[in-house]
Amino acid sequence: MTRLFEPLSVGGVRLPNRIAVSPMCTYSSPGEGRAVDFHMVHLGALAMGGAGLVVQEATGVLPEGRITPACLGIWSDEHVPAFARIVNAIHAGGAAAGIQLAHAGRKASTWPFGAGVGTMPADRGGWGPVGPSAVSFGPGHLEPHALEASEIESVVRAFREAARRAVQAGYDVVEVHAAHGYLLHQFLSPLANHRTDSYGGAFEARSRLVLEVVRAVREVVPTSKALLVRVSATDWVEGGWSLEETARLAKIFATEGVDLVDVSSGGMVPDAKVAIGPLYQVPFSERIRRESGLPVGAVGMVTTPIQAREILSNDQADLVFLGRALLQDPYWPVHAAQALGEQGQWPPTHLRGAPAGAVARRAFGA
Repeated sequence: MTRLFEPLSVGGVRLPNRIAVSPMCTYSSPGEGRAVDFHMVHLGALAMGGAGLVVQEATGVLPEGRITPACLGIWSDEHVPAFARIVNAIHAGGAAAGIQLAHAGRKASTWPFGAGVGTMPADRGGWGPVGPSAVSFGPGHLEPHALEASEIESVVRAFREAARRAVQAGYDVVEVHAAHGYLLHQFLSPLANHRTDSYGGAFEARSRLVLEVVRAVREVVPTSKALLVRVSATDWVEGGWSLEETARLAKIFATEGVDLVDVSSGGMVPDAKVAIGPLYQVPFSERIRRESGLPVGAVGMVTTPIQAREILSNDQADLVFLGRALLQDPYWPVHAAQALGEQGQWPPTHLRGAPAGAVARRAFGA
């Protein structure tokens, strides 16, 4: 059996295979961070397609932490019942359920995808963004309010409470979003963090917030679950957050109870020159895996079964996150098994449409 279809233990969670659905924003909340039937159907269908882990899109730990007014949130106990339904749908499809906890910082209050560019004005439902320093993301974006020390403490508490609610809802995996130019990444990067206090300047100070968040989340996420952190390995800009710093931070994560590092890149500034191409971020995951000793996930322009298989076979990652490929074909995992000559595990209800030799998937945890 190719490693792509071998089980993987991440923390206290055993994934049935090494294919994960990357968290992808859908901008489909009707407001106030509420999840609706769409989210349950969308994520449940991806689980039915054969992925071992399905991670829910960036979910705001505070109302002002959402990327757009149409993004999900988990800042209230009232959000929990709808998320519990989503978890049940993912489990029914045979996958582990994950949630990505996020705060967009200076990139918050933007228009939903395709509706506009820049900060959404207050008279259209927007709000004032915050950040480590009063430095805007770019043209069309408001200058953020620089967070004071007491406000930073509130952000840490918000992540902790959001993680508590995620556990209450039944998620198996909790991922802290510290990538793509959002708040935790903003504190890490000298391009956004111009502070002169204990949260700015040297690497140790710029890393302080993400480590405080990781510790707070780990306090409420039991060892029977898994804690992931998504990072941007590089800003792709001279003088920004670097791969060397990411590898250094990952070594610290290994001592703080992080179970896997989800390795992406970019997102800090709008004019970064990103060398996008097939598997363009895999060298980052390979280095972080080698230097930190932690399991890592690879993501970005992984589209074919052979690519996914080789990433694992070459010890460049332990888990492969897919995004667009799964939107195009939610049954990519079982089709990949067929292409690689494996015995694809199909949902029991779909065996009539499966190729010869296919077997039924077990329910998650069975």
